[in-house]
Amino acid sequence: MEKMSTSERPSHAVNIDKEKLKQKFDISNFDLNAVLRGAQLTLVGANRAMQNPGIFTNEHYKQAAYAVLAGIAIRLAIAIPTTGIRVLIWFLSFVWDLGAVTWDEEIINGLHFIENYVLQVPLFLMTLMRYLTPTLDNLFMESLRWVDTTYVQKHQNEDPSKLRPMYYPNLRQYPVKDGSTHSSSTAEAVSMYLTRFAKRGAISLAVYAASYLPYVGRLVLPAASYYTFNRAVGLGPASLIFGTGILLPRKYLVIFLQTYFASRSLMRELLEPYFARIHFTKQEKKHWFRSREGLLFGFGLGFYILLRVPLVGVLIYGIAEASTAYLITKITDPPPPSAQSAGFAASQQEWRNKHEFLKLSLSNIDALTEKPPPYSTTDPNPSTTATSSAREAVHGELWR
Repeated sequence: MEKMSTSERPSHAVNIDKEKLKQKFDISNFDLNAVLRGAQLTLVGANRAMQNPGIFTNEHYKQAAYAVLAGIAIRLAIAIPTTGIRVLIWFLSFVWDLGAVTWDEEIINGLHFIENYVLQVPLFLMTLMRYLTPTLDNLFMESLRWVDTTYVQKHQNEDPSKLRPMYYPNLRQYPVKDGSTHSSSTAEAVSMYLTRFAKRGAISLAVYAASYLPYVGRLVLPAASYYTFNRAVGLGPASLIFGTGILLPRKYLVIFLQTYFASRSLMRELLEPYFARIHFTKQEKKHWFRSREGLLFGFGLGFYILLRVPLVGVLIYGIAEASTAYLITKITDPPPPSAQSAGFAASQQEWRNKHEFLKLSLSNIDALTEKPPPYSTTDPNPSTTATSSAREAVHGELWR
């Protein structure tokens, strides 16, 4: 029987799609440089926001006082369940001798941990305030006006035709609607937010409870970490996080996971004034966040850590909202007039000047001043004269 030649033998080699494999290990949207730049913008944005004399008005002082009172109220609200458990244990101490046991303190500490890390109750109560008062939205817009003003001042000796358009005058023309529902109904926006929190809280509690299951419980949190980070940073880093998670104690792995989720959630809430005006589809918004994921995480993480400062956390939340106005001017193009907005949201899905911005030194972070390229619109011949007139009106308005 003749032997088959090498060329005639059936090939059992597995065909590997190199492009798909490359995408799995792609971390360009979440690289360390982007995360660090986001953390830097936390400090730079806060510093720029605090230089704005417009936020030190009587109205904002009043809101700052309310914010401190709200912070105290939030701490008291969080303490109610723990205090109730302490009172119940105190009554039980008359029936059983609890001096030789430790389960009472373990219950209280466990409840405190679930409130602050598993359910993120303080962050939930702070972000809920945005739906009950327009203060944060007004703060964002006032800070955006200030960013435009300082931009004009810094470049007043340059050719105006080569500078970027302004953000504030055009953005304020857009009707304000909820960024998720595109509805102007406050009740619907609150309902949607409560639903999102309830769903996220239920999943967090279920995962946390499952981590106590015998045999498989030890793998629950590492598996959740792998699933989460595989979608965000790719297969390679997610596998590393999974392996590390098996070795970490449950408490620290929960803090790590929930810090990541809380930072993302905080960032979405801080960006709500922008998305309430620039209406993205669900898919467009997903791509928008994906393109800027690392920087947004670094920015959100910086403020999340500051928000955990007792009592003044709500006040810091206001500074975070003001800083987000500065952030927007670095990661998006200036919006056109509302009448010419068709196609603008679609053009913003990719971060146009990402690589140039990440290469800048911190001292030169405002160096990018060029005008954005034109985007596709339903109007094939937008009026150049109208655009020029709008720019002149913008610059005039900023100096009034």
